[in-house]
Amino acid sequence: MVSIRAIRVGSHPFPFLLVSEWILLAIALVSELSPTLLRRSGGVPAAAQASVLLFGAMGMWLPLRPQGVKMTHFVLQVILILLAAQWSTVVLRLFPLLQIVLVLRSSLMFPMLGRLIVTSGTFVVFLVMVQSQLQSLDRAMPPLVNELILPLLSGIRLNLVVMFALVLVFLLMLMNALITERHQGEALREANQKLQESAAQIEILAMSRERSRIARDIHDSLGHALSGLNIQLEGALKLWDANPEQARIFVSQAKTMGSTALGETRQAVATLRGLDGSRKDLSREIALLSRRFEEMTGVLPSVAVHCHPLPESVILTVYRIVQEGLTNICKHAQATRVKITIRASSVPSGLAITVHDDGVGFHPHHNSTGFGLRGLRERAEAEGGQLRLITAPGEGCTLSVWFPLGREVA
Repeated sequence: MVSIRAIRVGSHPFPFLLVSEWILLAIALVSELSPTLLRRSGGVPAAAQASVLLFGAMGMWLPLRPQGVKMTHFVLQVILILLAAQWSTVVLRLFPLLQIVLVLRSSLMFPMLGRLIVTSGTFVVFLVMVQSQLQSLDRAMPPLVNELILPLLSGIRLNLVVMFALVLVFLLMLMNALITERHQGEALREANQKLQESAAQIEILAMSRERSRIARDIHDSLGHALSGLNIQLEGALKLWDANPEQARIFVSQAKTMGSTALGETRQAVATLRGLDGSRKDLSREIALLSRRFEEMTGVLPSVAVHCHPLPESVILTVYRIVQEGLTNICKHAQATRVKITIRASSVPSGLAITVHDDGVGFHPHHNSTGFGLRGLRERAEAEGGQLRLITAPGEGCTLSVWFPLGREVA
């Protein structure tokens, strides 16, 4: 919500009130020239009209802060009203109209307490003014006439006071309702703006997460298949002259790996389109991974899966974790034994995945920022779990991932 220092004609919150002020001021100016039975002698109509015009001009700029400027502006308006009343020849016509305009302006300038004070003070001043005018009229008339019209004057005074009080109460309630509604509208617009900003931030975050997920899927699926394809082609090149038969076998296996890469590409596209529904049996999928690993390395992993049927999203996460673990072993480990364990636990409710090899190992702090490990860590954290890597040069490697499951799944 923007904090403004003053209300101007072009930025008036309620233009119809500004038009109402001008109408009231126009009536006050015309009334000074119209005939009346209660015209006061000694008035200066030109000076009264000049005061009204200056009072009207002050409505073009209503300060909202600081407090000292607001009070000075308000006091000047009161002085102009008093001067107009002093110089007017028709006080009871002019004075109430200017007081109503003052109440309208003060309602925009001051908070609730200030509005109450201004409205109450306006009523008191009007009451004193009516009493003073009627007493002057009473003194100007003969005693016999006073006895005849005294009851009538008392009734007129009571009606004027009650009517003006009702007008002030109505104006105060109207301004409070308008200002409250405006503040609520501004708060609603501000909340809507914040909601739009939050929605934009959420959309950016969702796009970032989706890009990360797509990157993981491409790395885990195509990376695994293409790594095996590269190994087979390297073996075929080395044995092309010395052992053509074995080289032919490697080329045949490379072709199989190429078909696998193509299938993985189609699977990744289907997953992005929300059509992935083929991986429903975790044991079968892990067994397929193990056979592919054996074809590439000659090592058949030992697989143990102990868990109830899992949701498709969890199956895909487990599949990618095991796939990336086997890809890393194939590339770097030179292992002779590999063991894969997937076990669900009830206390606490979760799923533990372990991929162990007896390969060459490595320094975990020297190789912990690659796309493979980063993707595994992101997958584990996305499921609310954690990744643990235990390895050292010459001591093999153990990759452990744990993430919680719902009680109904466990």
